[in-house]
Amino acid sequence: MAMRAVVFEQFGGPLRLERVDRPSPPDDGVVIDVKAVGVCRSDWHGWQGHDPDIKRLPHVPGHELAGVVAETGRQVRKCRSGDRVTMPFVAGCGDCPECRAGAAQVCDRQYQPGFKAWGAFAEAVAVRFADFNLVRLPDDMEYATAASLGCRLATAYRAVALQGGVRPGNWVAVHGCGGLGLSAVMVAAALGARVVAVDVQHEALDLAAQLGAVCTLNATGVDDVAAVIQQITSRGADVSLDALGSGATAANSLRCLRKRGRHVQAGLLVGHDAQPRLPMELVVGRELQIYGTHGLAAADYGPLLAMIRCGQLCPQRLVRRRIALDEAPAALAEAGRFAQAGITIIELPD
Repeated sequence: MAMRAVVFEQFGGPLRLERVDRPSPPDDGVVIDVKAVGVCRSDWHGWQGHDPDIKRLPHVPGHELAGVVAETGRQVRKCRSGDRVTMPFVAGCGDCPECRAGAAQVCDRQYQPGFKAWGAFAEAVAVRFADFNLVRLPDDMEYATAASLGCRLATAYRAVALQGGVRPGNWVAVHGCGGLGLSAVMVAAALGARVVAVDVQHEALDLAAQLGAVCTLNATGVDDVAAVIQQITSRGADVSLDALGSGATAANSLRCLRKRGRHVQAGLLVGHDAQPRLPMELVVGRELQIYGTHGLAAADYGPLLAMIRCGQLCPQRLVRRRIALDEAPAALAEAGRFAQAGITIIELPD
């Protein structure tokens, strides 16, 4: 049986909507009929050849997915056909020391649709480790909202609430207001923090203000972003996130912190920014703390879904554009230019 999928045959090469074979479920996995999938800058990095996990071409991108279980593998016990589900973009194996310790997001055997295997820019996708990773959706949650959780909102929740340890009244600086940064603004504001949002696009900053930022800063033409944030917050941010992933934003994030503040690196550092020069002298002199963050384990989705259900978080406000599968190639190409504020979701018909 055939299906439609967005395929590229060389890194940076043409993206085409083609007919390919429909997948079969792995023994420990399922096939999901895709109903919605996010267009994420991480997918763009994969297409450009920046992700070493993509080892074989042709390839189908897409890792922020929601849909309906269509088929199950012979070892699957906890889910069945017809279940409405989403999943983390990092699927832990469920059996290694990290997974057993509750840190599936750094599993050595992690499975990532759209990177380690074909992804969800397609009518169906096969995924592994289903019993450990599939998250059932509330009946009243639409698929587009659920797809927005898969990478950006889930990553932002872990970065802000768990790694950053944000508390009410904290000053939080968010550097970069793409989908990840805007998600971080929303989560931090929902936790009672005072958020300073930094970007170079007026539209992104306007949206950040709507999502709860008490101050926005356009970095264009600002000589010293960190100094301005230090002035706004009186003594520096309690927590600061690089939500873009560049040497400049990572350094600014560290420089804007108060003494003993926390920096969370949420944006991917790739290409020329893979090993940036950071102000480690400040890390020593101010006793700053540096945290990485990499997705969110399925076991930690409960509190995030609870915040959505009670109205503390409204991820649907991040969804600014809904497109069909045949528009996905152009949308992925645009992701490298930061052309659209908020999150773009591909929706497939029921």
